[in-house]
Amino acid sequence: MSTNKSKFTLSEDWIAVILGFLIIVLSIAGIPFTAPSFGWNDSAGLLNTVLSADNLSIIIKQFFFIYALGIAGILLFRKQPKNFLLGFPVVYLLTILALVITGNDKMKALNLEAVIFSLGIGLIIGNFFKLPEWLKASLFSELFVKIGLVLLGTTVIFSEIIKAGSLGLIQALAVVLSVWYFAYWVCKKMKIDDELTMMISSAVSICGVSAAIATAGAIKGDSKKLSYVISMVLVVAIPMMLFMPPIAAYFGFSQEVTGAWLGGSIDTTGAVVASGSLVGEDALKISTIVKFSQNVLLGIAAFAISIYWTVSKRTNASGDVEKPTLKLIWNRFPKFVVGFVAASLLFSFFVSETTITTTKGGLKHIQGLWFALAFTSIGLETRFKDLFAQNSRKPLYAFLVAQGFNILITLLIAWLLFGR
Repeated sequence: MSTNKSKFTLSEDWIAVILGFLIIVLSIAGIPFTAPSFGWNDSAGLLNTVLSADNLSIIIKQFFFIYALGIAGILLFRKQPKNFLLGFPVVYLLTILALVITGNDKMKALNLEAVIFSLGIGLIIGNFFKLPEWLKASLFSELFVKIGLVLLGTTVIFSEIIKAGSLGLIQALAVVLSVWYFAYWVCKKMKIDDELTMMISSAVSICGVSAAIATAGAIKGDSKKLSYVISMVLVVAIPMMLFMPPIAAYFGFSQEVTGAWLGGSIDTTGAVVASGSLVGEDALKISTIVKFSQNVLLGIAAFAISIYWTVSKRTNASGDVEKPTLKLIWNRFPKFVVGFVAASLLFSFFVSETTITTTKGGLKHIQGLWFALAFTSIGLETRFKDLFAQNSRKPLYAFLVAQGFNILITLLIAWLLFGR
């Protein structure tokens, strides 16, 4: 008789929930997450502000905190931490470099997000240099981004969305349903494989990167395909963020219509906030509410996709047909979405407004840092040559066509709901 006992192993999703809620609990308990200063204009500002002893001290303390959480996650995952111990400092330094570039006044004027630069730095290094194996083995991009998504739940406050009006929720639902099915139809017409079809449809219609990751978790999608979709989302978000506000101004759209258009069309929350702020306070408010309303739909969409994928793809790894039971649906459901929803419910109904006010700045900073670390890692492990060789350019064309439809249908819905 064998004496070996199977060891209990937590999934990456549950580890993300545990670490995300550890951060939340520490924040509610009063431990401050002070954000370093990355704003600078010239070399003097860089030296005296960003590279000052006090600011570097905050950056170093932040490193050890994130480092410790990452090590804990690796140990919970029952993996050897050696490569992470060596590689994470490199990822952190590259991410800090991206944050420093983002903090420059000229870069701020372009309203580009830190994740754009962290992804770009990673892509340049990953595609032009051969990475050592220990660095490749230290990249846990999906874990990082899932922790960030759990923390994102703390910003989805139901009372604020309801207080701002039901029109944002109505638009979010109308846009998500219409754009998702159109994107799905386009992908099928272009004979794109089922995994990419689901990820592209969700990314275009719901909330960009977050939806793509939730969908990939629900269908157990290929990580390379996910990286490809994430890269498309971020690259396409830049021109949309820069050119949509001037287009709205040229045609004389009201701030309300413009904000609803931006919030429903642009696929990343940071880009929505940046573009909305270019238009005005009313546009910023409406765009943020619409985007957060779409974020609310993330959990519902992930659950629906889990059911659809379980029913339509009933064969397991051995090729046997599986019965679509509730257990199978739960097994496919991305568990980090549970953390996202739980964090949202916690801050919507159980945490006082005073606590929310005192913690939201630090939590938003830590959330942004996890995202930036994730996109640095995604860039480092993504090789465009391999992606295009595997998937051709059809997914990009499908994404662009679906995004074009998204822009037009969202403008129509925004005009009908907010054009008064």
